[in-house]
Amino acid sequence: MSDRARIEAFLEMMSAERGAAANTLDAYARDLADASEFCAGDLSGATGRDLAAWQADLSARGMAASTSARKLSAARRFFRFLFEEGDRKDDPTARIDGPKTSREVPDVLSREELGQLINACGEDLRLKCLVELLYGAGLRASELVSLTLGSLPRRKGARWVTQDIIIRGKGGKERLCPLGGPALTSLSDWLAVREDSLPAGSLARGRAEPFLFPSRGKQGHLTRRRLGQMLDTLALAANLNPARVHPHALRHAYATHLLQGGADLRSVQTLLGHADIATTQIYTHVLTDELAELLETSHPLARPG
Repeated sequence: MSDRARIEAFLEMMSAERGAAANTLDAYARDLADASEFCAGDLSGATGRDLAAWQADLSARGMAASTSARKLSAARRFFRFLFEEGDRKDDPTARIDGPKTSREVPDVLSREELGQLINACGEDLRLKCLVELLYGAGLRASELVSLTLGSLPRRKGARWVTQDIIIRGKGGKERLCPLGGPALTSLSDWLAVREDSLPAGSLARGRAEPFLFPSRGKQGHLTRRRLGQMLDTLALAANLNPARVHPHALRHAYATHLLQGGADLRSVQTLLGHADIATTQIYTHVLTDELAELLETSHPLARPG
């Protein structure tokens, strides 16, 4: 069986059995194609030395350590699949140390800056709802734009009976995200006018009907790219640097402000949908920096005599 056929079989397994998202499958396909090309089309028969040379080549090409680590992770999963299928009796990635990566502490928007963003939304009810959900529920961009009406809290008339939205996150895992009062109010305001944004034409309307943020595009909902463009424009209107205002920046702010308010790390991990608490722990560095600054400005022994 050729590399291409084995990679396709691996991707089918990741989709069917692991519920891998389309973006994840695309990344696996690119990473494994890169490895296969380096191994002259025989990735399935590669040795540990071959894969170590591939990693060295990635570094020589100027790949970031995080990118090389991601590619190696894809290879590890692929060889685990080959082993389970009986196509290999060993794992050539077992003794390869991945490149050391460091997580940068995110540049977190302050509460005041979030207030500027929300105020800059003005009368744009869709934009305000998008911002309130990004910041009020810590959603990923892909989770936000693909929200369906069926995932929203239940309503009885104009009154919300529940407060949780159902989020389908990475790997198809579902989680509940509670919404606060401002987010629920923005959601109600947008739903009151959402029908006006549905595209004309039965086919396009049929595609868009299930989604909270409908669009004329083939997906039927707002795209992540368009969301990013909208936030760029909003940042300028709020007198903020657009480079600091993107969907993940609002997710960072959500997590950091929760911890600053006294939430425990495990709860924030659950709310964000992180599989590993180490991913959530990056936000504690922001708090550590704030505590260090507090010590320097407030402790009597930290101030010069």
